[in-house]
Amino acid sequence: MDRLLHTMRRLRAPDGCPWDQAQTHDSLRPYLLEEAAEAVDAMAAGDPAHLAEELGDVLLQVAFHAVIGEEAGTFGYADVEAAIVEKLVRRHPHVFGDVEVADAAEVLRNWNAIKVQETGGVPVAPGDRVPRSLPALRRAADLAVALGWRVEPDLERRTLADVASDPDALAPALLALAQAAADAGLDPELLLRDHVDARRRDGIAGAV
Repeated sequence: MDRLLHTMRRLRAPDGCPWDQAQTHDSLRPYLLEEAAEAVDAMAAGDPAHLAEELGDVLLQVAFHAVIGEEAGTFGYADVEAAIVEKLVRRHPHVFGDVEVADAAEVLRNWNAIKVQETGGVPVAPGDRVPRSLPALRRAADLAVALGWRVEPDLERRTLADVASDPDALAPALLALAQAAADAGLDPELLLRDHVDARRRDGIAGAV
């Protein structure tokens, strides 16, 4: 990590790269989303070398933001690292403390309880736990779970042809599909990504 940080500082230096010098936390937002998505794609492809490369691009974003924060005097990489290490230790008392757990489900319950303690005992509203920048299908599914949304009864009776002929019904129909995936414990974003990739890879034409 020291080599990466040194490289980023050199790129941001007065005699460095004009593009890198011009970047801000805000301007880099789309790149973080893009690099994370490309890393997910690499996981699906099953190519370890490509995955390592894409994870490096994600790590670059961390270093970029850390150096920008360092320049502004707001935070540096040491703060980023310390925050995540302290969080991992704090939220794994069954590993770093004397708490005993029976299974992964209990680990998750403890994790969520500790998160509430970290906010001073004030629970975060379920909908506020879902990032706005998630892809739309994934965000819809996560919100459906967090807020206990149910599929509108009318949509369950309508066919694809009905919905396609009613533009105002398309968005609720997409939400209903995301909810159905969430109810089945599936990620609609990954389902659609994998399906589209398979069709493209196999050269499938014709009906969906």
